[in-house]
Amino acid sequence: MRFKLLLCMWAVTCVTQALAVHTRLESAGKTYPIVEQDIREEFKQKATGIDIDALFNTHNRYQPANLHPLPRAASDRVFTVDLTQTLERDIKDSQGNLLYPQGFTFNPLQYAGLTGGLVVIDGSDPEQIQWFKGSPYFQNHRVTLLLSGGYAAQLKQELQRSVYYLTHDTAARLQLKAAPSVVIEQDNKLTVREVRLAAKP
Repeated sequence: MRFKLLLCMWAVTCVTQALAVHTRLESAGKTYPIVEQDIREEFKQKATGIDIDALFNTHNRYQPANLHPLPRAASDRVFTVDLTQTLERDIKDSQGNLLYPQGFTFNPLQYAGLTGGLVVIDGSDPEQIQWFKGSPYFQNHRVTLLLSGGYAAQLKQELQRSVYYLTHDTAARLQLKAAPSVVIEQDNKLTVREVRLAAKP
């Protein structure tokens, strides 16, 4: 009985495959010729028109419009920044329910700490780059490196680490006035240390 069942299933499979091989699907409805260019050919034509050298040069020399330049630190200075904020208006959810009332005071460092800290240098100043390379922050990849000048793409290759730009908003919030600067979190506040390098000859 079992053998007959297997034989029957094998026969059905063979017939189905045979019908599938000889079945030809015909067009249904009105058809039109394809007039659009083959997408692969279009990509090839676009690729041949790209100036790779110019593209890389643009990438390597990119700077954001809101890049915040900083002068070189004239002296060693340490100060504290309190990030505590007070809401100027009510914060509501999408249904209009009150989440945080006007006047609510909070410190963002209580919710998300500054892991590793920040180092800010002028990437166009070779001495500041050398200072960073010789500092303990260079090997610590938890430290975020921000540039107040220079080009991030070039330094990323040179330093083999992530490099970002210092923007106006960040500089204002951290009260940054000079570079190099080191920003670390201490007791729910930020300590900023400006580092005076040896005078240029």
